[in-house]
Amino acid sequence: MIDIQPIAAFDDNYIWLMTRPAYAGCVVVDPGDEDPVIERLQADHLSLDAILVTHKHGDHVGGIRGLKAVWPDAIVYGPAHEPIAALERRLRGGDRVVLDGLGAAFDVLDVPGHTEGHIAYYGEGALFCGDTLFAAGCGRVFSGTFEQLSDALIRIGRLPADTRIYCAHEYTLANLGFAAWVEPANGALKARTERDRLAREQGKPTLPSLIGEELATNPFMRTDQTEVVSAAGAWAGHALNDRGAVFRALRTWKDKDYD
Repeated sequence: MIDIQPIAAFDDNYIWLMTRPAYAGCVVVDPGDEDPVIERLQADHLSLDAILVTHKHGDHVGGIRGLKAVWPDAIVYGPAHEPIAALERRLRGGDRVVLDGLGAAFDVLDVPGHTEGHIAYYGEGALFCGDTLFAAGCGRVFSGTFEQLSDALIRIGRLPADTRIYCAHEYTLANLGFAAWVEPANGALKARTERDRLAREQGKPTLPSLIGEELATNPFMRTDQTEVVSAAGAWAGHALNDRGAVFRALRTWKDKDYD
């Protein structure tokens, strides 16, 4: 059974560390900064087997070179359709990453939208989704499209409800604030906000979340729900006829009026 722990980086990033008992190797996901990773691995007497990358942004890839300088045999996996020079294994949806040392394997999912070639890693009951899906939110649309990101979230929502979500940022409380704008009467949302606020007050991460929680409280995963459709249409000023249109309205509303 693998163990997954966060390594804090920058102001609000999480670099995910995967280990297993009685094994001296490890894998990290989206290392935007090498320094906290090196410090953690050296403190825990771990060697780096592999690096998994979800997309091209600097706060996810900036530490690769520094980590390779210390652990040159670590294999760097990442999206085939993004310009990341450090990649050694270029991945597409449908590929499978087998991590022999950890005794774990992950299926690669294409989840573009935040960027044009964003991928996620699904396996061991976990989803490493970078900046596609956040706890109670989702990434901005940069070099992908609204339609791609809407579709990616719909497909992620079909994963088992108990799938643990390991996204790359501690944005949860801010995202819950916007979710309350969209669905002020959502009881599950209110309960989640109280729980996650307490976690942050205690210095604990709000992650991982669960697919089931996201389907109950994340407006970007609820674009087929009457209350969300109505709120998005009211902001847009006209009826919205499909999930993609609802998503675009929600994401634009948050970008313009909340963030």
